[in-house]
Amino acid sequence: MTPQKTWHEQHTEARGFGQRLADTVANGMGSWRFIIIQSVFVLLWMALNVVAFIKSWDPYPYILLNLLFSTQAAYAAPIIMMAQNRQNERDRIQANQDFKTNVDAKKEIEQLQLMLSAIETDKLDKIITLLEQMNKKA
Repeated sequence: MTPQKTWHEQHTEARGFGQRLADTVANGMGSWRFIIIQSVFVLLWMALNVVAFIKSWDPYPYILLNLLFSTQAAYAAPIIMMAQNRQNERDRIQANQDFKTNVDAKKEIEQLQLMLSAIETDKLDKIITLLEQMNKKA
């Protein structure tokens, strides 16, 4: 018997190339590693342009750097939004699965309660029968 896949495994396997790429980009851009690398890049860019004062390729106010950041932001925003939409979809699927699990658990608990009530009633009937027999003997 093969184990049943979880909703997360099913969702992960169903993702296409673009979805996997968007998730990877969003995870990368939402990390401290990215922020640190980008900060080092900006500081290096500005330092090299200050040192190369006479032949700087992007003098202050760093218009080329601004263009690079604008381009990056133009691509990053929709990619991050796609990843967020997928996260919302995963949350919705997980909530539905949790609801189904809760409904199933409720049904099982109700069945157990009925069984326990039946056992309790059966025990009480036996006790009453024993008491009646004891009263007849006395």
